[in-house]
Amino acid sequence: MFLLGTLVNGLLIIIGSLIGKLLNRIPEGMKVTVMYAIGLSVMVLGLQMGFKSENFIIVIISLVAGAVIGELLRLEDRLNQLGLWLERKIGSSGKGSISEGFVNATLIFVIGAMAILGALDSGIRGDHDVLYMKSFIDGFTALILTTTLGIGVIFSVIPVVLYEGLIALFATQIDRFVPQALMDQFIVEMTSAGGIMIFAIGLNLTGMVKIKVANLLPGIVVTGVIVTGVYIYNIFFL
Repeated sequence: MFLLGTLVNGLLIIIGSLIGKLLNRIPEGMKVTVMYAIGLSVMVLGLQMGFKSENFIIVIISLVAGAVIGELLRLEDRLNQLGLWLERKIGSSGKGSISEGFVNATLIFVIGAMAILGALDSGIRGDHDVLYMKSFIDGFTALILTTTLGIGVIFSVIPVVLYEGLIALFATQIDRFVPQALMDQFIVEMTSAGGIMIFAIGLNLTGMVKIKVANLLPGIVVTGVIVTGVYIYNIFFL
């Protein structure tokens, strides 16, 4: 079953969020400190990923172009509007904004190489190990985030399952038409670009700045376009 890893990922996010909901009666001062700890940890993870690039010019161009596209499409506003719609339908939990929890958790769980690599392995080889590992990480992260951002974190399961499920669904076609060397290069540069976005999420969680990370998401697509262009150029002109 090629969606098994995706479904397990979604299930553990739900379980982690529900457990976090039960543990959210922590003192306000402790909650603030925990949020700083989460933000700093996310920043370090982002830095580790960001340094993996083999051609940082690709990452810079991708992020800049992605930011322009994202601002034109107002992706951050649209994601927030979806979160606010959920908040109106369900009501505020009283422990953080449902919109805030939904948006931040969605970005953390979707951005990164494990989601793409895991979904590809599930779809092509029926190997769910990467997504199983991601599931435990996401479940624990959902637990921690819910204690500070509220139950809105649980709704991130919807875009996570759709995102990973679609990649797994089309994985066979991707493997058939995309050379392995090209895919490997894309994963490297996408990981670096995604790492910078995750670092920005960490900055947001600490309250240091407010970066519209969702508006950077088109940078992942731009990375694929640029890497493909470089790959084709190397084949035909070098």
